[in-house]
Amino acid sequence: YILFSHGILIGYLKGNAIRINDNQFPDIYTIATEQARSLGLAEVPTIYILQKGGSLNAFATRFFGRNFIVLYSDILETAYEKGNKALEFVIAHEFGHIKRNHITKQLLTFPSRIIPFLNPAYSRACEYTCDNIGYSLCPEGADNGILVLAAGKRLYSKVNKDKFVNSSNMEFGFWKWFAEIISSHPTLPKRIARFK
Repeated sequence: YILFSHGILIGYLKGNAIRINDNQFPDIYTIATEQARSLGLAEVPTIYILQKGGSLNAFATRFFGRNFIVLYSDILETAYEKGNKALEFVIAHEFGHIKRNHITKQLLTFPSRIIPFLNPAYSRACEYTCDNIGYSLCPEGADNGILVLAAGKRLYSKVNKDKFVNSSNMEFGFWKWFAEIISSHPTLPKRIARFK
């Protein structure tokens, strides 16, 4: 079932998304090519732009030995309005998943899903690793690459980063803790704090 649904996703991308290459969004393709080379990837992953109703996200996936990156269109709109550094960080973060073989390892760690909290903890560690890779390739885009996820494409540049991180550290309670330990991603303030 998982293989079948993943095949449908790849088919959907091939039929509906815009493939980034040297003819479509060549500036983004140049960034991707340089980053793939910096990370020692054998080839540049296939990159698609997909419109997802205002969602600010990106993801990496793998299907039958081919690597794919999907960038939601609002991430690109933000880059074109505010500069490419946040986008460079996001692409490098997603390339990190490929470099570290996280997608393949997800399949191997699938049995760990029966142990409460173990799989989300591993996933959060993967996200921190990819943030570090993104930071190593584009440190000037790291903060905004995360802040845009918290505040959106129009407000993120107005957020006081230090206050955001500190205010989150002042919040305590069972539900905050529980929400984090069952989440696949670390909280955004924790991700930003690690860049210091």
